Amino acid sequence: MSGTGSRSVLQPDPFLNELTSMFECSTEKGSVWVTFKRSSMKSKAARNKMQSAGQSIEYRCLVRATDSKKTISTSLSAKDYQKFQASYATVLKAHMNSLKKRERKDRKKTAEPEKKQVSSKSESSKKQAAPTSKSS
Repeated sequence: MSGTGSRSVLQPDPFLNELTSMFECSTEKGSVWVTFKRSSMKSKAARNKMQSAGQSIEYRCLVRATDSKKTISTSLSAKDYQKFQASYATVLKAHMNSLKKRERKDRKKTAEPEKKQVSSKSESSKKQAAPTSKSS
């Protein structure tokens, strides 16, 4: 993989510490991209050889983070994933304050008068179309 910055594979806890510092450096300007990918950490040839030999392949979760200057990554086993996810969520929640609020059009105020008009029309049409009974 080509890149302009340095890359390092870390253990999960140092990865989270480094991710925290990446978020702190990018509070004023910049972005941090985090990707999760299933990986066996083996080449395709080695995986094919293991499958033909009948060996099971243990898949791991490869987590990468980059801020365009620096790339860090870690590899997680299935048993470590839940603990990592909880810690990762804590880091994300702590650094979501620098996001800008999205400006939304207030649709509720414009939709309420339309609903009232539609509902009053439907009620008046129901009154006009009263059920009739047939006598035989």
